[in-house]
Amino acid sequence: MADDNLKALIAQGLTAMHAGTKVAEGATQEIQDDARSPELRQALEQGSQQSRQWAQRIEQALTEVGGPTSENSNPILEAHYEVSKRIRGQAPDDQSRDLGIIANGQLALHYWIAAFGTMRNYCEKAGMSQAAQNFRQCLDEAKQADERHNEIAEQLLRRPAMA
Repeated sequence: MADDNLKALIAQGLTAMHAGTKVAEGATQEIQDDARSPELRQALEQGSQQSRQWAQRIEQALTEVGGPTSENSNPILEAHYEVSKRIRGQAPDDQSRDLGIIANGQLALHYWIAAFGTMRNYCEKAGMSQAAQNFRQCLDEAKQADERHNEIAEQLLRRPAMA
């Protein structure tokens, strides 16, 4: 693949990821407000801080590749957010709501894991070594957050139902 074509593909992917950070930013406080488990609330706060770092790294890579493409939305993360609202709104109790938040959050994290892994590979191939290194770090952080969500879900499942 020609370098220009690869860089165009990277710009498209980064533009979608950038739009995804805007979706996450808008949803974060609402989701945190709905969570009841102290462990989950803490993990969501850490995730919020982490996602701001991810957004900065994505913006840096976008600058390096020449800026965003014209596409300015991320239908995948928009759909995750809509599902999250439905799950939270229909939950019969706090424990179910928290478990729904975790399940939907992990779906979003898996999106980020795939996106960061792909961008790391593409950036590396395109000679964008700093971006590749940043996306490796983002990938590792997303995997750690996913594991933390698993741990919290296991804790919640061992507790008696919350009111």
